[in-house]
Amino acid sequence: MSKKVAHVIPHTHWDREWYMPYEKHHARLIALMDTLLDTLERDDQFRSFHLDGQTIILEDYLQVRPENRERLTELIRQGKIAIGPWYVLQDEFLTSSEANVRNLLIGHKDAQAYGPIAKIGYFPDSFGNMGQAPQLLRQAGIGNAVFGRGVKPTGFNNSVADSAAYESPFSEMVWRAPDGSEVLGILFANWYHNGMEIPVGDEEARAYWPERFANVERFASTPQLLFMNGCDHQPVQTDLTAALDTARRLYPDYEFRISTFSEYVAAVEQSIDKPLTVVEGELRSQRTDGWGTLVNTASARVYVKQANVKGQALLEKIAEPSAAFSALLGREYPRPLLDYAWKTLMQNHPHDSICGCSVDEVHAEMMTRFAKSRHVAEVLAQESGRFLAGRTDTSAFAGRSAVPFVVMNYAGRERSGAAVVELEIAKEPLGYDRSAEIYEELERLDIVGGVIVDERLQPVAADIEDLGVKFGYALPDDRFRQPYMARRIKVTLKAEQVPGMGHRAYAWLPASEGVRLPAATPPADELGNEYFSIVVQSNGSLTLTDKETGTVYENLCVYENVGDIGNEYVFKQDGDNRFLTTRDLTAETRIVSATAVATVVEIVHRWEIPAEADASLQSERAKIVPVSRRAAGRSERTVPLVIVTRVTIEQGSRALKITASFDNQAKDHRLRALFPSGIASDIHYVDSVFEIAERPNEPAAEWINPSNAQHQQAFVALDDEACGLAVANIGLNEYEILGDDRRTIAVTLLRAVGELGDWGVFPTPEAQCQGSQSVEFAIIPYGGRNDRCEAAAEAYAFQTPWTAEQTEVHAGDLPPVHGWLDWSGEQLALSAVKGGELPGQYVVRWYNLSGSATELVLRPDSGRPLLGDDGKSPTGWRFSNILEQPLHELEADPDGVVRLPVKPREIVTLLWSPPVV
Repeated sequence: MSKKVAHVIPHTHWDREWYMPYEKHHARLIALMDTLLDTLERDDQFRSFHLDGQTIILEDYLQVRPENRERLTELIRQGKIAIGPWYVLQDEFLTSSEANVRNLLIGHKDAQAYGPIAKIGYFPDSFGNMGQAPQLLRQAGIGNAVFGRGVKPTGFNNSVADSAAYESPFSEMVWRAPDGSEVLGILFANWYHNGMEIPVGDEEARAYWPERFANVERFASTPQLLFMNGCDHQPVQTDLTAALDTARRLYPDYEFRISTFSEYVAAVEQSIDKPLTVVEGELRSQRTDGWGTLVNTASARVYVKQANVKGQALLEKIAEPSAAFSALLGREYPRPLLDYAWKTLMQNHPHDSICGCSVDEVHAEMMTRFAKSRHVAEVLAQESGRFLAGRTDTSAFAGRSAVPFVVMNYAGRERSGAAVVELEIAKEPLGYDRSAEIYEELERLDIVGGVIVDERLQPVAADIEDLGVKFGYALPDDRFRQPYMARRIKVTLKAEQVPGMGHRAYAWLPASEGVRLPAATPPADELGNEYFSIVVQSNGSLTLTDKETGTVYENLCVYENVGDIGNEYVFKQDGDNRFLTTRDLTAETRIVSATAVATVVEIVHRWEIPAEADASLQSERAKIVPVSRRAAGRSERTVPLVIVTRVTIEQGSRALKITASFDNQAKDHRLRALFPSGIASDIHYVDSVFEIAERPNEPAAEWINPSNAQHQQAFVALDDEACGLAVANIGLNEYEILGDDRRTIAVTLLRAVGELGDWGVFPTPEAQCQGSQSVEFAIIPYGGRNDRCEAAAEAYAFQTPWTAEQTEVHAGDLPPVHGWLDWSGEQLALSAVKGGELPGQYVVRWYNLSGSATELVLRPDSGRPLLGDDGKSPTGWRFSNILEQPLHELEADPDGVVRLPVKPREIVTLLWSPPVV
């Protein structure tokens, strides 16, 4: 009988920042890495160390120890330090689909510069795992996934509880993505510290090993036993080889080896002699008691999530595609700056960072990183936008006193809606000796009666606001800065049928040009547009009627407030168990504006809520009473909570857009918005990573937590054959399906708590989120399950801002109405348009939202023929994997049309190298 093999994998799990600020962790990292290099060079038997699957550790170390680059590189090349495949160990559900891809792509690129890449799908501490991970990993050439959460019932401190219905009886399983891709899944059934601090002495070893063997063998399906020699910020065990010599002598029936993940996975694959359980899709610990999922990190420090969603959208939806289209016209693609902006953003994506579950100093530094990434992305987006506007033909406005501008739509599909642009209708160079004179001269300009026209010189509905005279400056590429003063206006126009990944040209004309808008139609008594109407009730709730289906949704956007005596990880309602709502309040309502572009209604709720938890919560925190056993109530003292809700009805938009603003003066509470759907269904649909995930409304039988909150990306929806209701959001990542009938969508707007939680007492007063807050969400009615993908497109557009750039009157290469990418495909979502890793190469990515096969159709740009001399190839399009490695050419039909079958839930990445014309 062969021996059982104890694979001991030395590692450290390196939370870059968490219960201490980044630089305090950073200092300890330098010491750990110094020790690691010395140990690996000194001890030949210490043959490998797993560097936590994230290449940012290399950056952080060499920032302080650049003189050790050659030593580090040599050890990596020898296979003694395993690096990659990620840049950071992200939270998968709180980072966008494209952010997860960039993380994998940059991790591979950075690791490749040092040596071999550890092809291990490493998710040691993610708070749940995305369902499409097996597909992403397979496309990256990785056939396994190693994870710590999501399948077996883990609870406080990651202890494994007994359950009669494990999703897998073994720590090894097959994990299948929604598209059918499969990888070997390895669960840390005894966490990633089950082989830490192995003793050298005989007596200690005899006390150590029997329990460790039993715990691992309890779940192992093969004789290959995994022992993780390390934990969070664990220093290197420098006497490990001596400790294993002791173990070999005391336990000769086992083979002990310092192993790598690659060796361990290969040994497991060779040893499997029985069918493994298949687990499918998202791994969210649903077969547990519900207290250890850490899902409520989705609502901790909502301001962090909002900044992240906006930063991601700016990079992936605006800066990247606009830079790519500019490069098609000859401008250099700013790859280094985009990589820098992405890396800076992704430094906020580790699970203890983006989840909002660290000490206050960590999240203060995060906001600086968000700003740094945003500033770079804004510069790149503006430069590309100005370049594209400058190449757009605006000669239709010649001969008039026109101020042209170009509205750009990067939402992926044609759309209409309210776009906003600020224009300088006149400006003068700033002479400081006559600045007052210049100001007064510009102020005297008459802008009354000015209109917006499209490329056909047809008037367009628009609201025009005079912003007065403002200081500005230009930064030319070839000379010193140029200050000036300008008369500015703010234009909100009804942009119609702007091509997806394209633009439309407009212009402002003064009244002297004689163009007039048609006589204004008086506002209708009904609040609504062509798709829906609303009625604001006396309590401020909304009654919405879908004009296409006739469905009426009542009591929408009632606010709910409860006490929260939990922490940054876990919500726990107060012991009084009282639900406060605005249902019985009388709201103040007024119409702020009603134009041909949009109607804005303001609703004000004046509310008194408890000021904080009662005094017993402080005692429970100090004693580290588990959250599930806390019983503190809410204080008798109250504070005002005034919620100002602005409801915007845009003409031409299917989304009812809502902004809620309030000054939070209360502590220890949660605020949500409620959306009763009236739709009877056992499942609901939620935007997740590269999929619309289907989730049951009812939790599993093992679930005992009264709360069943879940993660979302852009939206959550309920529907049936006849109708559907989706609630979209910007950075509101937590929702719950409520009610005895499970028909109400609840979206968390704020969760205010005062401690980090987990393994110690870490006060976090800034997690109470005191002060001014503002949140954005949208209600999207639709025509039932057959229209679900259209509702998804509306939700994605809600997260994608319109952009616009002022330009001059000129001829141009681009027509005034232009789309860069002529594609179609039912149930497909366009995810990315960017420059590739090679010059002259572009990346376009889609994914199939549905469980049905479909077809992607690409039509050639009439100005850029895709066919070669043979009439078939090359088209310039190549099928690729997620790492942008080309797999095969795509051929076109005689008309130059490329047709590509797309499997259910498949992620499709294409490379385009446009032929030189």
